[in-house]
Amino acid sequence: MSNPFQKARFLQSAWQPGDFLPDKGLEVAFAGRSNAGKSSAINVIAGQKQLARISKTPGRTQLINFFEIDGSHRLVDLPGYGYAKVPEKMRRHWRVLMEAYFSRRRSLEGLFLVMDVRRPLTEFDERMLDWALAYDCPVHALLTKADKLSRGKAASTLLGVRRELGDTVTAQLFSAHSKQGVGEARATLARMMGL
Repeated sequence: MSNPFQKARFLQSAWQPGDFLPDKGLEVAFAGRSNAGKSSAINVIAGQKQLARISKTPGRTQLINFFEIDGSHRLVDLPGYGYAKVPEKMRRHWRVLMEAYFSRRRSLEGLFLVMDVRRPLTEFDERMLDWALAYDCPVHALLTKADKLSRGKAASTLLGVRRELGDTVTAQLFSAHSKQGVGEARATLARMMGL
């Protein structure tokens, strides 16, 4: 299968809801706790090395970043959340920004929730799930860094997450390092966008 995301390019960042791109076409957002490997996942799925910036300091994605795939399809990189060193004022700003994004975007077709397989379903992940499901936004959970666990442990974690999330959310194992699950993630993303 060819990769429709290979042509993705950065369009603009949003610090305030007024900075959002016009609400037309279709977009899928990526959200995840800081250090869960969100930027790496976006890059590997897109088949690009530096589409989303990877930082050694967790919590560096502080804006909502919009990437264009074609004239009517976009990827959206949401701020990394849950990093302890972020000041409370910044956390409040992120909450307002995220709330505005989920409540206003009619073009939002789905959310990829990126979670470290070793620490899935944190309080922050649950909050993100609540936001998405409150606005009928389909969610696909990406359990990243699967190469860090044995196959058996990774499989049982995936089963546990699927059991806890029920039918409302799909979930898979993923590793940007070993490329495990890249095809499945790409196919799910394409399906969400109707590509």
